Amino acid sequence: MSAGDQTFAAPGEIPAPSSRLLDLVFPGDTNHHGTLFGGAGLALMDRIAFIAATRHGRVPFVTASCDRVDFQAPARVGELVELLARVTRVGRKSMTVEVEMVAEGLTSGERRLCTRGSFSMVAVPEGKAPDWHLPPLSAAYEELAPGLRASDIVFADQANSFGRMFGGEALAAMTKAAFIAATRHGRKITVLAASERVDFRAPVALGSIVDTVATVVRVGRSSMTVAVELWSEDLMSASRALTATGRFVMVAVDERDRPVPVVRHEGGAA
Repeated sequence: MSAGDQTFAAPGEIPAPSSRLLDLVFPGDTNHHGTLFGGAGLALMDRIAFIAATRHGRVPFVTASCDRVDFQAPARVGELVELLARVTRVGRKSMTVEVEMVAEGLTSGERRLCTRGSFSMVAVPEGKAPDWHLPPLSAAYEELAPGLRASDIVFADQANSFGRMFGGEALAAMTKAAFIAATRHGRKITVLAASERVDFRAPVALGSIVDTVATVVRVGRSSMTVAVELWSEDLMSASRALTATGRFVMVAVDERDRPVPVVRHEGGAA
């Protein structure tokens, strides 16, 4: 591939999502209207664009520009935001990542496109040969497996003095995944009732990608047991390790925090 070569997604073809990030909109992330700050949304979009770019090129990347960002609808406090990132153009040392942010009502299941943006990411291939270039677009995509799967990055404020992710931060990520999976399953308000078991198998280094995989494995009258795996992935080598596993009991409740029956919602997703 020469310096000017570029590859694009085929016209009319929507490539498979390469990375997905899930988060909840808390009051501290919103303005006085109770909707997500635009800057907070952009930060999430840039984060998942970085993950998608790094998974494609396996070299350090920096954000060069946000070419266009369209805000179409607000994300409200208490809603889930799902961000999907797709690499759509690859040059010699740069690429374009398209990101969509969708808001979802946890109990209603209503989904709406909030924001769409295009991010230009530039590779910083230290130590590579002068003729090094990014892999072509065709090698970039892997279908996301079904179920609740989400990616994020371990930042400095989540790590201890040894550069390893705090156990409490890992637990927070796992319980959030359990909450989202259980709420999507029955479309009821859910609360954490118990943690049956959590095993920490390997440390997670600062700067790693972490993937949470949550599956509803048992449903009772008002309770659901969610099995959660936490995987770590090295940014450069792509080596992956199962770092923690856990089982969490979530209970469906009403507005007065009284247990209510769980009925699988047609739009629910484990």
